[in-house]
Amino acid sequence: MTLATIATLPKESPLLFEGMTWREFKAVEQLLDRPGYRLSFLDGILEIRRMPGEPHETVKERLGALLELYLLMAGFDFTPTGSMTLESETVAVKREADKSYKLAPGRILPDLAIEVVFSSGGINKLDAYKRLKIKEVWFWEDGVLEVYHLRGESNTLHYEKISSSEEVKGIDLDLLLRCINMVNHVEAIKTFQQALHK
Repeated sequence: MTLATIATLPKESPLLFEGMTWREFKAVEQLLDRPGYRLSFLDGILEIRRMPGEPHETVKERLGALLELYLLMAGFDFTPTGSMTLESETVAVKREADKSYKLAPGRILPDLAIEVVFSSGGINKLDAYKRLKIKEVWFWEDGVLEVYHLRGESNTLHYEKISSSEEVKGIDLDLLLRCINMVNHVEAIKTFQQALHK
């Protein structure tokens, strides 16, 4: 049996404005506080990205539902933090993940940020998360899931692409991806849940 998968759409590029100070960015952010748009900032570059709509939200919510099912069954004491704003004037960065999670009690920042990518270009997301010291970042793009883990200390921090999550230990990323990419949401959840019970 061949499973139908979520279709990908043509990619849209964000608007970029260079040479802004943090103060100018915060002023523009207040003026452009509207639903359907997301603003990010890195090294004087303001990125304005229009949210792509239903396909993006479907993948984002399915990924979250599957991940939370796994975290619950695996015994994690986790807190979903959604697309909470992560920002620091000190390192000139503001970013909102599509999904984020604190994977143990007492965390200040999320341990995991997830990006569902339906656009191209823009600021370097991994560089933004590195400055915020987010331990692990997942990217779903064009039906593929890539996982990056933060390595090093202080000035030598960098992300390494890895094949299995170090923060969500034991999760079968191939199974997760297969279920994320299924067309029917209920079938995706059931398939994932049945595999977890085996």
